[in-house]
Amino acid sequence: MGQPDDGGAAARIEQLRRLIEYHNHRYYVLDAPEIADHEYDALFRELQDLEASHPELVTPNSPTQRVGAPPVESFAPAPHAFPMLSLANAFDANDLREFDARCKRMLGMGPEAIIEYTVEAKIDGLGISLTYEQGHFVRGATRGDGTTGEDVSANLRTIRAIPTILPDGLGLPSSFEVRGEVFLSKTEFARINAERGIEGLPLFANPRNAAAGTIRQLDSSVAARRRLQARFYDIRSDGRIPASTQLEVVELLRSAHFPTNDPTQMALGVEEVVRLCGEAEHTHSALDFAVDGMVVKVNSLALQAELGQVSRSPRWAIAYKFPPERARTRVLRIVAQVGRTGAVTPVAEMEPVFLDGSTVSRATLHNEDEVRRKDVRIGDFVWIQKAGDIIPEVVEVDVAARSGDEQEFAMPAECPVCGGAVVREEGEAVARCSNPLCVAKLKTGLQHFASRRAMDIDGLGPAIIEQLVDRGLVRDFADLYQLTHEQLAGLDRMAGKSAANLLAAIEASKRTSLARLVFALGIRHVGEHVADVLASHMGSLERLRSATEDELSSIHEIGPQIAASVAGFFADPRAQALLDRLVAAGLTWEEARSTSNMEDAFIAGKTFVFTGKLEHMTREEAEALVRSRGGRAASSVSAKTHCVVAGPGAGSKLDKARELGIEVMSEDEFLSKLGSPPDADNPTGPHQQSLAF
Repeated sequence: MGQPDDGGAAARIEQLRRLIEYHNHRYYVLDAPEIADHEYDALFRELQDLEASHPELVTPNSPTQRVGAPPVESFAPAPHAFPMLSLANAFDANDLREFDARCKRMLGMGPEAIIEYTVEAKIDGLGISLTYEQGHFVRGATRGDGTTGEDVSANLRTIRAIPTILPDGLGLPSSFEVRGEVFLSKTEFARINAERGIEGLPLFANPRNAAAGTIRQLDSSVAARRRLQARFYDIRSDGRIPASTQLEVVELLRSAHFPTNDPTQMALGVEEVVRLCGEAEHTHSALDFAVDGMVVKVNSLALQAELGQVSRSPRWAIAYKFPPERARTRVLRIVAQVGRTGAVTPVAEMEPVFLDGSTVSRATLHNEDEVRRKDVRIGDFVWIQKAGDIIPEVVEVDVAARSGDEQEFAMPAECPVCGGAVVREEGEAVARCSNPLCVAKLKTGLQHFASRRAMDIDGLGPAIIEQLVDRGLVRDFADLYQLTHEQLAGLDRMAGKSAANLLAAIEASKRTSLARLVFALGIRHVGEHVADVLASHMGSLERLRSATEDELSSIHEIGPQIAASVAGFFADPRAQALLDRLVAAGLTWEEARSTSNMEDAFIAGKTFVFTGKLEHMTREEAEALVRSRGGRAASSVSAKTHCVVAGPGAGSKLDKARELGIEVMSEDEFLSKLGSPPDADNPTGPHQQSLAF
């Protein structure tokens, strides 16, 4: 079947975009998909193909553009048409009653009058404002100072729950702003921090900080990899909004496919507000996102307008803030815990205490400097709370309760597990065990090596690893591939069938990818994404293990710290011996074509944009080819673009490239630079290769 003509293509593209947006709403907002994944994928591929054939019809709001835009140097200022105000706070029931009395006085109501209020959770996230024109998303901004924020549209477009094209027939004005909150779930926060820990990066203190850091990333591909969520609660416009109450505004937002803060409850009078806030105080910890209070609003929009606002906050709304839930307990001991990278972390072991939905008996003290700053001593009574409702932390010491018998903590000079020297490098807060053969590092390293995103060895959990190491059966990663059925069946709680299953999983892990292998090795500062960048650019383990620090630093997204860590790892004779043993065990992986030849030199480290119709491959294949050879593929032309490959029908991108003086070439010229056209069925040139050097 041929492609539709330009008019038919434009109509079909618009139809597909609306259909995909509808199914995104069903999946990401309502959690009620109507079609199977393969049906959704077919719609998405059809849209991609049509846009590739008609690049002049591609718009920033297309569902295909949600993967992230090219990095920006800075965020442009974004003035708000309507100020984004803060809320006054209430800290107890009396504050809520005073708010109600104040509203009645200003509205000329008697003390016995009943005002309708709405009550909803106050998500601990980042305030945003979205601008829509003619039903299309045109800009997204942070709150900033309330008058002017920052234009973070590219990052917000990566959030699939945010509609970029609105349904028709809702009676919305031609231009309006939608206000809401962007946040990370507790689950996603934990995942991101786990990855940052692997990479040796500082951990985010709480989900709000993580969300704020994500939404202000200059590279929106970072935001695309983190699963941000959003909830919306208000519409602002000079035009008429078809709603007369706050509850109707929420319903209108739902009808327009915006995720809303559910449930938004109605309260008849302030005592009902007090009851709902009190109930939420005891139940909010069960939610998978951080909530730091409840927002109370006068329901009637007419009354809201009559009440008006003061300089920084509306008179018709107030935030009831939950008191941080704390618990008092005693520090029984402070132990040094050794992680996979050798980091030695002081951990307070405490008398168990119930806090915010769970029993807590341990809390990290992060590092020696933090212990000194808070002056936490063994035997101290301390107040603890959960940072961001998740991570137990020591808030402060009850100094008045000291008896004089408390003992100060001293970071051990030797590893508590292996006896190796504990070293704290200049400029670092974390001390580390220097022994490469440390058993604690081996055990946690094996857990990482076997994890799903690394070698994916199903059934190799902490209990099994503990026994394998303690019995001397495994001393490094390569020993896993020498295990026998008899050895595994002899472990505690390991029957013959379980041993066979684990052996099969170990065998299956031999067929992997270069990126997974690099990630599994547990190189400091190398998380999943960095491993993928290294594998894509270097192409083979042979090149990677011989790369110099300068070579690695020249790769986009690889900074000096990562380069030094990777080069140092592969320069270690023990690492080289381990890799040789893994080779002998028969590991294989799919690797991309090497970027060491002259043809690839003109791609590596450069940014390419493809526009117009390509004859020999699809745009996705061309972009994959660039990435496989160490380059970057962007969807728009900027001053950082190195080359534009233009086919028939190239439009504004070609014009902008010429305006900026950027090199332009045809598809044939691009392919000739590579020596010869790639195989039509496999343009990126992957092949199965033994792990040889």
